[in-house]
Amino acid sequence: MTEIVNLLGLDADGLARRCADWGQKPFRARQLMRWIHQRGEHDFDAMSDLARDFREVLGRCARVAAPPVVADHVSADGTRKWLLDVGAGNAIEAVFIPEVDRGTLCISTQAGCAVNCLFCSTGKQGFSRNLEAHEIVGQLWHANRALGAGDPAQRARGERPISNVVFMGMGEPLQNYAATLAALRILLDDNAYGLSRRRVTVSTSGVVPMIDRLRDDCPVALAVSLHAPDDALRDQLVPLNRKYPLSELMAACRRYLERAPRDFITFEYVMLDGVNDSDRHAEQLLALVRDVPCKFNLIPFNAFPNSGLRRSPADRIRRFAQRLADAGIVTTTRRTRGGDIDAACGQLAGEVRDRTRLEERTARVARAGEAAEAR
Repeated sequence: MTEIVNLLGLDADGLARRCADWGQKPFRARQLMRWIHQRGEHDFDAMSDLARDFREVLGRCARVAAPPVVADHVSADGTRKWLLDVGAGNAIEAVFIPEVDRGTLCISTQAGCAVNCLFCSTGKQGFSRNLEAHEIVGQLWHANRALGAGDPAQRARGERPISNVVFMGMGEPLQNYAATLAALRILLDDNAYGLSRRRVTVSTSGVVPMIDRLRDDCPVALAVSLHAPDDALRDQLVPLNRKYPLSELMAACRRYLERAPRDFITFEYVMLDGVNDSDRHAEQLLALVRDVPCKFNLIPFNAFPNSGLRRSPADRIRRFAQRLADAGIVTTTRRTRGGDIDAACGQLAGEVRDRTRLEERTARVARAGEAAEAR
């Protein structure tokens, strides 16, 4: 039986190899890529500058299909969330966040997540599987179509609804490295989406060996989910820290900056009341990152059922941010978007069944925070 390949997951080299297998010259791959990604076309018969015999081959051997949409929600603030079916009872979510000067799409790389950070609802549903490259790119392909990116008039004006893509949805991108890398190459390709490396961000909880591989293979903007200034507390909040402690993570960040498209690392830091938000924590953070050019993005915690955690008060967040800023570090506080449709940071799994011994873990975190404060 002839394999039916989903072309959404093939980068330029992969698509060229497929075309060669089908007896086509390399320029056909570039034409095909423009039809699929720039025009959002899935009907091979509509690809008018492809030879008829090639279109017939494509009709037999290939398809262009994003994961089916289960639900499409729009928030009061304009944030839009799609729930996409990836089979076997698994679903992923992609979120579009419109701003005055940009449109950002947050995409997923796994169904569920194995990292299981204490403050993230996605981790509470457990890990199901890695996404294929076509399922990752399919989120952008679908969002572009839904937002009208294939409209000829919009293309003629040079408008694009999605100017930035962040790998900050469900899953840890660097634990699905091969598919993430293929997706990145498609996003950056001028015959596909043509995004700048500065406008594509991969967020990681700190998979040190894969940070080094990304640096060598396809350096884009890097965001690191930090969330704690010392190993004792981060071990509790981000269990991956037990494998790759902060000293190794900071060294990887310094190495990454040698080739990064931006001259700083973004550190994400969720603000948890009484856990990681004291003045002492801020001072410890400054010591931790003193030789890593960076900016901080403080994230007010978004509650979910049975989390056992609370958001830091607004005054506490402002004081924390000011302490970092006074030390010369660019610091922003993320504005919560899409909370009414569970599209805010850390909420993507929605209301999921808690599969962890949460009360026990929360108590350990509180004790770790108290110990750090005492020191």
